[in-house]
Formats: sequence, C-alpha cells, structure tokens
Amino acid sequence: MKAYKFTTSFTYEGKRYKVRADDPVELGMKKARKLDELKTARRILSGDMTLTEWAGRCIPAYKTGQGEETRRKFEARVRSCILDVLGDYPLKKIRPLDVQDCMNRQTGMSPTQVSEVYYALKFLFRKAYTNRLIAVDPAEDLEKPKAKPREHRRALTPEEREHFIRVGLTDRRFLVFLLMLGCGCRPSEASMAQGRDLSVRDGVPVLHIRGTKTKSADRDVPIPPWLWEAVKDTPPFEYIAPTATGHIIDQSQRRRIWKAYCRAINIDMGAKLYRNALVPPLPLAPDLVPYCLRHEYCTDLARRGVDIRIAQKLMGHSTISLTADIYTNLSGDDVAAVGRDLYKGEGCPTGCPTQPHQNAPKRAFSE
Repeated sequence: MKAYKFTTSFTYEGKRYKVRADDPVELGMKKARKLDELKTARRILSGDMTLTEWAGRCIPAYKTGQGEETRRKFEARVRSCILDVLGDYPLKKIRPLDVQDCMNRQTGMSPTQVSEVYYALKFLFRKAYTNRLIAVDPAEDLEKPKAKPREHRRALTPEEREHFIRVGLTDRRFLVFLLMLGCGCRPSEASMAQGRDLSVRDGVPVLHIRGTKTKSADRDVPIPPWLWEAVKDTPPFEYIAPTATGHIIDQSQRRRIWKAYCRAINIDMGAKLYRNALVPPLPLAPDLVPYCLRHEYCTDLARRGVDIRIAQKLMGHSTISLTADIYTNLSGDDVAAVGRDLYKGEGCPTGCPTQPHQNAPKRAFSE
C-alpha cells in the first residue's frame, strides 16, 4: 500500500472518513471531492428521489432471490402499472390517496394482476419506510379493487389428453407443455429444464425442477414412461424443450408455440382446412390454456389417490390450501371412479346394489 505524506479526517453524518495525499493542495481537493460525493449520494437516497429512481435502487437490492424471468416479469409489472402512474412523484409527496388511485386502475383486471400490483406497491413503500426515506407508509392501508372472475382451469378429457400427448411428441418445442402435463412444471420451470436435471433413482426416472417462485418450488418429481422416452437422451446442458436455435423458450415464444400446438391438435382431432386455415367449429375446446396442463397433473394425482401432502410437494405449492383447491374440484366422473376403486369388491348388504332396500323406511320430504 502506498504511503502518503499528508492525512486528514472529517466527520459526515456521524461517520468518520480519512483522506490521504502527497501534498496539502491535493489533500484539500480530495477532501472536497469526497465530501461532495457523500452529499450527492445522500441527496439521491432521500425522500426527494422519485418513485422511479427508488424502484431502480430497491428492486435490485431486495429481490435477489428471484429467478431471471420472475424478476423481469416483476419489473415489467411495476413499470407498466405503477411507475407509468406515480413514477415522477417524489417519494415524500406521495399520499395514501395517490397510491389507492393507482391501485384502483386495476379494477376489472385478472386476480393475478390485481394481486401482483398490490404486493408491488406494498413492497416499494414498505422498503422506503424502513430505509427512513418517508415518515409514513402511504400503502399501509391499501385496499384491493374488485378483479374480474378467475378463469376456470379444468382438467383435460381423456380424448384431449390422448391428442395432447400424441401431438406433443412430434415437435421438441411442444415438450415444454408435456413437461407441464407429465411433471406438473410451471411454464417457466418447463422452459428451464435441461438434460442435467434428468436422473434415474431406484429404477424410477426423475426430473429435478429448478423452481424459483418459492422455497417449495425446487423439487424432484417422477417422469411418466411415455415422456421419459422422449427426453432421456437430452445432453446435460441442452434444454429439453429448446427453440429452433437451441435457446431457452421465453414467455412470448411460449405463446406462439402454444398457438402452433393447438393448431396441430385441432388437425389431429379432425379439423378441416381451407387455404391452410382451420375451418370452425374447432374440435379443441377454446377454454384450454397452458396452465390447464398443470391442473391436469394435479387432478391426475388426486385420481390416483396420492396423498395431498405428497401432491403439495410434487406441485411445488407453498401451502397445502393451493393443492386442496384442485383436489376438492374433481368432476362427477372422477368422484364416481374414486368410489368404484374405494369400494371395489364390496357388494350391497341387501344384494341390491343399484336400488334402495325394499324394507328401508320411507322418508318424508320434510326430513
């Protein structure tokens, strides 16, 4: 370390700083420059900074545990739904009414979007308050507006499942959706899956899902035989479901691939073509979205009698209530199938399995 001839020190906001130089003039200039740097930094990190400036400092500092795609989606939501409205406001001048007005702009949006904007607002202002940039948290009493009804996510019919699997095995890009159907991956988890995540344990093929949404998202799940045959030879550092150029499939590409997938399924189900365009009505129901495939996986676990606590781990749910929402939403056919399996071999004691016993007492309607 170089030895300087002159040294001085000064205190700024309770902290001691030292400055060293070879001559008194340089020492004075260094001290002035250091003091100016400290004052500039203090001005930047203060209640006078705009919400946009604060978001630029806060998100990278506190959202370090997020995956790349999760962080990108969070930043995009903050930018489009919050900063476009309040971004130019100084932090200390934002009032609870301003934050609530911003939140109310989400009225009628999807439940997911409403919740994401709500928690983003709470996060930004809570961190500003804990950093003492504002005296009061304007989002403390924030209320959620009414969202549009949540889209119904259903399981596939047996016929749909057959076509989804058969068509999905014809194109490596479509494997991103078969990973959702066969292993319960979230869309981003399926996109990230690589050959190194595949293994065989005690004769059972297993996929390690590198989830980042919650602590529970990182998990191992068994791979069904029909899917294992399609993915087992993937090189360690190649994506199981890559783009045509071998890269990861991002969110926008997933939308385009989903359209191509549904088109191919419609054709496989017998849809007519006119000048290369599908002729309605189409055999594939329009209410199917990619997340229905993950819903189908969880429903399949319920059909097979998998304990709900095991299903929670396989799905990567943070709470068992999320799994229970699907487990308690089985169709009438599923309930009947469970009943047949549950009471297999048990006949009616009366010998009349489909009719009430002839000697059974009749009940009045009032009962």
